[in-house]
Amino acid sequence: MRLELRHLRIVCAIADNGSVTKAAAALGLAQPALAAQLKRIERTIGGALFERDRHGARPTALGELVLARARVLLPAMQGLEAEAARLASDRAGLRSYRIGAVNGPILGGLVHRIAAEHPEAVLTTHTSWSAVELTELLAAGRLDYALIGICGDTAPPTAASPLGHGLEREMTWRVVAVDAVFVLLPENHPLTGKDEVDLADLADTHWVATPGDGCLRSCFAAACARAGFTVRNIYEGDVRTCVELVEAGAAAALCQSSFRPPPGLVSVPLTGTPLSWRHLLGWHPEAPAAHHASQVVSYASAAYQDAVTRLPHYGRWLACHRGFGTQGA
Repeated sequence: MRLELRHLRIVCAIADNGSVTKAAAALGLAQPALAAQLKRIERTIGGALFERDRHGARPTALGELVLARARVLLPAMQGLEAEAARLASDRAGLRSYRIGAVNGPILGGLVHRIAAEHPEAVLTTHTSWSAVELTELLAAGRLDYALIGICGDTAPPTAASPLGHGLEREMTWRVVAVDAVFVLLPENHPLTGKDEVDLADLADTHWVATPGDGCLRSCFAAACARAGFTVRNIYEGDVRTCVELVEAGAAAALCQSSFRPPPGLVSVPLTGTPLSWRHLLGWHPEAPAAHHASQVVSYASAAYQDAVTRLPHYGRWLACHRGFGTQGA
């Protein structure tokens, strides 16, 4: 294995977070996978980069050397990528739209509207479970726009600046819509006949969720604690796996209120709406895409509204709950 920039990013993340476990959470990776990657990196370099114990991970002398070089190389490479991508975008003008997105109801409709309004444009999409990854791609000039979701009032991610270690760069974010978080259940579940479900009625339920790097898991655990119980382990899987487990009656799933359940499943509001999910569109404030962002935001808002019209039960819920739904272009 040859040492690559992504390996240097891993070493920096472990040093910055003080442990492999915390670095894995920050990178949106499983802890065993990151630990295995670190071992491969150390074999490539020829020695241990960190001393690890119950207090965390501290760089060895060799680790300090690698970190010192990485602190120079990574910002320089990110700056090169950003400037090259911006120059390419300036020359391309509106002929290309590079859009990244996490799982949500907006991307398909947004792409459809851009394609209809700008048939000459080249559209490319990049999907990810990680809002942090998409933010980094925006900062590096490798995406023009990113659609992310964040829990409640959590601040959107920032990206490391190519100007130097420790600096952060703010992207521009616009709230497109706010979803409530509903619960996904089989249509024959005893609770699906209710207008809304109290979390306490689901105290003995197993849960499944798609991966992500936000705080929804901890916010959900806190909501369950307020309801008087401790949530069981939340299993992770892709959308298809989550749906199959709910269909089998093996688990319930949290879902965005704008999610369209497949046949056999029902999404039900939670009493008191303890959790919410904001859909944000972001871009780099100095990139060419910033000049066209208002138009893209309006496309995204219209795409979300189209999704709502396909869900009559959610439309009725929205009529009685202010503050949710589209937030204006």
